[in-house]
Amino acid sequence: MSSIRRPGRRPAVAAAAVAGVLVLTATACSPGGESDSAAQARPSERPSSAEDLGIPDKLPEDLPTSLKDLEKWRNGEWKNWDRDQWIREGSDFVNPYIKDHWKPGRMEDAEDNGKRVPENVESASGASATGPEPRPVEARGVKTPYTSNAAPAGKVFMETPQGPKVCSGTVVKDPRSPGQSNLVATAGHCVHSGKDGGWLRNIMFVPAYNNRGLPPSQIRNAQPQDVAPYGQWWTEWAQTSDYWIKQGAQSGGGGAQQDFAVLQVRPQQRTGKSLEETVGAAVKINFNAPATERFSGLSSYGYPAAPPYDGAKMYSCTDKPGSLTIDPGQPALYRIGCTMTGGSSGGGWFMKGENGKAELVSVNSIGPQPATWLAGPRLGPTAKAVFDSISKKFAK
Repeated sequence: MSSIRRPGRRPAVAAAAVAGVLVLTATACSPGGESDSAAQARPSERPSSAEDLGIPDKLPEDLPTSLKDLEKWRNGEWKNWDRDQWIREGSDFVNPYIKDHWKPGRMEDAEDNGKRVPENVESASGASATGPEPRPVEARGVKTPYTSNAAPAGKVFMETPQGPKVCSGTVVKDPRSPGQSNLVATAGHCVHSGKDGGWLRNIMFVPAYNNRGLPPSQIRNAQPQDVAPYGQWWTEWAQTSDYWIKQGAQSGGGGAQQDFAVLQVRPQQRTGKSLEETVGAAVKINFNAPATERFSGLSSYGYPAAPPYDGAKMYSCTDKPGSLTIDPGQPALYRIGCTMTGGSSGGGWFMKGENGKAELVSVNSIGPQPATWLAGPRLGPTAKAVFDSISKKFAK
């Protein structure tokens, strides 16, 4: 989870209203940047003959090219990664479905996919900020059940060379599939390792994970409807920015200003219903959000997994944002006080839209450890190019 955050509370009446908007939205659930051309490698073809396996027609050399190879993949060959030959280009993504791969025990064992920065990031990396470092805002547990009290959020699971890891994500609206979106917004580092690696594997999304907020000791033996009330959603395709692929770093903040990704998912069990229809809600992405000084407050949601949290429960923070710049050539990051740690990476940041509904304006990207604040990219033209590319690819 690409966000490492810090806690702290400060009064913000309007900010609290934002959190209220999210609850109302979720109650509907029932049981400046790069140009478009520079922003994203755009695959031109949809998966076809092997669609049910999530395999494109043309495969990179190190991926399954026959049923025999695929069987090896399912039996564990996906673990044998050569870091020097990781597939990394946008058109190379592949994520063959592995039945029952993400069982409750494996999900529980997944560690945070954290992207950490020094606590004094400004002096350590030459970053610049508007205003002082945010005071820590203590993350608050989201009321359960999440199906009725939270934005349409969940956990994103992935395999890395270091083992299973976890991030957070949000169901977002798809204008090309109105009311039937299968798109999930998360952080770029939750799907791709940036300049020193490639695409992560076996990526899967669980909306409203651990719906009742059970302690970890009870999750392994919990009923499926409590762990995954809306089922598991396997990633058919992932899209992130070229900027993250070329500049992304696991420490120091490199690539964070375009650390954004979108997943196209499908249910583990084909039901004929989209993710949005199944969950009962989706959030609009605002690619033209105001500058920091125009916000009275932003709310961030996620499943922090690094200590002192355990990844089992959803938390949120609300604070008035400031800005943080690591690369002067990119839009500044939003930054708020928050104690959420790694595992919350990719979790959505929300503002109250003109119609009173929550809109997603950022995702958790970086934070220090110990956690006192979180920062996320301002979603502009580059992020919109990422979104449009995957939306067009799967348009009906």
